[in-house]
Amino acid sequence: MQNRLPARYNSSPTRYYHMNAPIDLRQAIRNLNSLPALPVIAQRLMALKLDSEEGEKQMMLLISQDPMISAKIIGLANSPLLGASRHIAAVKDAAMLLGLNRVKSVATGIAVMSLVNKPIGRFDPQELWLHNMAVAFAMLPVVRAMPARKRPQDDQIFLAGILHDIGYLALAHLDTQRSDDLHTRFVIEPDRLAIEVERELLEVTHDVLGAELAKHWNLPDDIVAVLRYHHTPELAEAAEGQPLARIINITEKLLPQLGLHEYVGNYVAPEEWAALDIDPDRADEIAEQVVEQANQAAQFASSLS
Repeated sequence: MQNRLPARYNSSPTRYYHMNAPIDLRQAIRNLNSLPALPVIAQRLMALKLDSEEGEKQMMLLISQDPMISAKIIGLANSPLLGASRHIAAVKDAAMLLGLNRVKSVATGIAVMSLVNKPIGRFDPQELWLHNMAVAFAMLPVVRAMPARKRPQDDQIFLAGILHDIGYLALAHLDTQRSDDLHTRFVIEPDRLAIEVERELLEVTHDVLGAELAKHWNLPDDIVAVLRYHHTPELAEAAEGQPLARIINITEKLLPQLGLHEYVGNYVAPEEWAALDIDPDRADEIAEQVVEQANQAAQFASSLS
């Protein structure tokens, strides 16, 4: 029988695959030591407080010491997404344009997404990067349509968007074969809700896996809740992740397919808009802006992959 985990995990004392049985994903998520650790730079960025000059200096230093993150931050600042009036050549100038909190979140997301740069079976991390970046930026038109007093902060928006589907990465590491089966089914059943396919094939869906991985990395509780409930924002348990869980849910329904083959439906009910205090009559206008933002974000992500 073919090994279900990449070879580098075969000798690990914490492995979950047994030669005569498939991995028990429910058991596997209780101990995620076989998964990559949160990169050190992401840990340091998450711990930084940006309410002081010293915190700002430390963030600039951390980012400038990582050429890959620096290049992507500068590339983002020069992308059509932001419409810079001049060429940005330094991280400091990029931070002035983007805002410190947004730079912190984007840099953290870039560090996390850099954990894997090669496909694991049928799972391609570049597709996840493209999709998550598109969602992170496409959330903005939805947020701007909300009353100002109810809008989440920029840093929360970008971190939640860039990480929301990280559970697919966890699945690929824990059980490559079932990850392959899942992504194959997504392709051959393109009009079926992805979460339904997952529930049929897996004991644990990517939203649960993503939340467990976020807990393992000690990410903020509200981000954990967003990852867990972005497909089920109507549940009472999703309260800690609101309004971001609902914003991501709506945004994904408005997006063209970018990166991942993950069909989430394409209809946003009037009550879903109303839950964010958005006039449903603005749906078409917002949808057009979402698609425009997503396409520009995808171009940026593709250029740096």
